[in-house]
Amino acid sequence: MIVCQRPSGLRLFFTYRGSILQHIKTKLLVTILLALAVTLTHGTLFRLKITMTPVPFSLIGIALAIFLGFRNSASYDRYWEGRKLWGQLVITSRNLCRQVLTFIDTDNTPSSPSPLKRQMVYRVIAFTHALRHHLRDSCPNSDLAPLLPADEWMAADRARNKPKFLLENLGHDLRRCLEEKRTLAYFAASLDQNLNSLGDILGGCERIKNTPIPFSYTVLLHRTAYLYCFLLPFGLVDSLGFMTPFVVGIISYTFFGLDALGDELEQPFGLFPNDLPLSALSLTIESDLREALGESDLPESPRPVEHCLQ
Repeated sequence: MIVCQRPSGLRLFFTYRGSILQHIKTKLLVTILLALAVTLTHGTLFRLKITMTPVPFSLIGIALAIFLGFRNSASYDRYWEGRKLWGQLVITSRNLCRQVLTFIDTDNTPSSPSPLKRQMVYRVIAFTHALRHHLRDSCPNSDLAPLLPADEWMAADRARNKPKFLLENLGHDLRRCLEEKRTLAYFAASLDQNLNSLGDILGGCERIKNTPIPFSYTVLLHRTAYLYCFLLPFGLVDSLGFMTPFVVGIISYTFFGLDALGDELEQPFGLFPNDLPLSALSLTIESDLREALGESDLPESPRPVEHCLQ
């Protein structure tokens, strides 16, 4: 996620990092070169003059803009839902940690939590890291190994859905607390609600990751945008003349940019500059929960690399 201050004036106009230009520069250059060739040949292809009026391009352009706007709205809804789910993860993790430290083994002092308390809080931290790697299809071993016992870490490594595995172990911990009378049933029900909330967050993130916008809709928009921009010079060259490449470049930048932006926002859990900063959120949760345990050796606060948080 880009976290730098919004530039103003010419700096905003020429900003490259974080802009969609770096994803569409090749196709945009090809379109401008095609428009330049059409301008130099006055729309003649193999000695055949291709005559097209701007009217059909105006009609198609309006329809294309409407559909691209609708797709980008749908993509942004997915992006914002993902951010809300991770915001809820921060809240639920803190609440669960507070309840574990308050309502389990109440004879322990807050500054010296029992091994069971520490184990449960560490599992919540491990769940956060495992969820991030689960959504990004990356390996979580380096993050999980310091947080889990050796046998549990090896079992988690074999699990297909590692966040789900850790949630199940947290449920077993809660049942153990009830059986050993380390907490009351009323407090256990409240703890279980937060475990259910973590499960809902996991399911919501998996829904976004595994259910993209229908492929046929995306293909239709891609094809229409490409055909429109590649044919546009033939409809403008007779009326605009030498200004055709410039106008085609602006229009192509808009349509190609909106198309690429929808692709980028559709999957918000990746590693692109405009994706959600899952690593930073995970470290924030780990730092808060370990501080609640009374630890002083906390992970460093996430810092943006070239104005980008991952």
